[in-house]
Amino acid sequence: MACFGGVGCWEGCVGLWDVERVLGLASDAASVKAGRGVAGSGKWTGSGATERAVWGLCRGSGKEPYQCVVDLGGPAYKCSCPSRKFPCKHALGLMLRWVNGEVQPADEPDWVRAWMDQRDQRAERPERKPGEVVDPIAAQQRAARRADRVSAGLAELASWLDDQVRQGLGAFDQRAYLELSRLAARMVDAQAPGVAGAVRRAAAAVGRGHDWPGELLEELALIHLIVSAHGRLAELPPSLADTVQSRIGWTTETARVLAEGEKLEDDWLMLGRVIEPDEHLTVRRVWLRGATTGRLGLLLTFAAGGRPLDPLPARPGEYVPGALSFYPGALPMRALLTQSAPRQPAPRPNGLNARQALAAYVESLAADPWNERWPLVLQHVRPARHGEGWALVDGSGAALELLPGWDAMRLLAVSAGDPITVAGEWNRAGLRPMTCWQGDRAVTL
Repeated sequence: MACFGGVGCWEGCVGLWDVERVLGLASDAASVKAGRGVAGSGKWTGSGATERAVWGLCRGSGKEPYQCVVDLGGPAYKCSCPSRKFPCKHALGLMLRWVNGEVQPADEPDWVRAWMDQRDQRAERPERKPGEVVDPIAAQQRAARRADRVSAGLAELASWLDDQVRQGLGAFDQRAYLELSRLAARMVDAQAPGVAGAVRRAAAAVGRGHDWPGELLEELALIHLIVSAHGRLAELPPSLADTVQSRIGWTTETARVLAEGEKLEDDWLMLGRVIEPDEHLTVRRVWLRGATTGRLGLLLTFAAGGRPLDPLPARPGEYVPGALSFYPGALPMRALLTQSAPRQPAPRPNGLNARQALAAYVESLAADPWNERWPLVLQHVRPARHGEGWALVDGSGAALELLPGWDAMRLLAVSAGDPITVAGEWNRAGLRPMTCWQGDRAVTL
């Protein structure tokens, strides 16, 4: 969102932001806490703001203060600190100070102006239209070469899996990690990144917990299933064939999704979001549920290391009116959102008990055996100790475990011993809470 004016325009920009919107940018609860701490510290100097940017210098552990700047039109962030989170605590703290009136209008210093001008120049460059192919014949040749590499890589993987069955897994723990790491690298070379990720998960299971052989066998079975399905693509129903291709790592063009994908209009409740930062790639998953249709949707956003993610379409617990265009597959959830109206407040959603929620996940596996994550909305549950971790327990005493190491203190603070509604992302390791409701007020976890 851009504006071009003086102090009055700057004040208008501030009015578009509040504390809740700033904290909604945080990748997790720890970032929220750290951002509040930095905002309240006396380490800031050289702060200022214009209609397009907010900046400041924050003293850290080094000799030179960290240079932090936020592009309000993105928002986008740049900070000289070593944090791999986006936004980092300094960017969050700076924006909290700004919305609280502690940052005043000023002229942009050279280091801010240079970064902002570079961003403006990149934004002015003409972009290729979605689905536009400069050389269709060359694109077909590249696709054919990749198909050959994928087939050769998966054939090698199938042979290796057959060898393990013949030899047995008795001494597998002695050589498993190195073998699987080599195979994962081979799948990357074969341009099958989805399979490479599955092989890495199998490698990570080695030696993890007392029941790791069973977990490893499960991962290898899913890998074998995807390899076998690839060899029978022509025999599969089109939707399942699309799923297999997607799990291997083939992508579907945005233009095809918008033109040919199933399209569904609804008011989409934002159940929550999960951000997984990495030095190379940041991934954000936003889970939606249709108010009328009950249909689930997943918005996937990626950003290269150091680059900001696109703004969220809404806050957790709000409606996003619009249409979802779904990617093809046997269990179509990933989609592209075309927002048709501003976000709207939404009441607390209805949910399921623990057994109903697990049954829904099992049903999803019947359509897509490789489905790794599933959004759940649990109602009338309480956080409770479960061994060394935590679980959400419903009225019947049935429970779903939270991810190992998950800090349930915020859930306990909202619950205060009473039943609450919780939206989370479920996988085989446990439930990752995303949002809970205190009455009709959504609390991001």
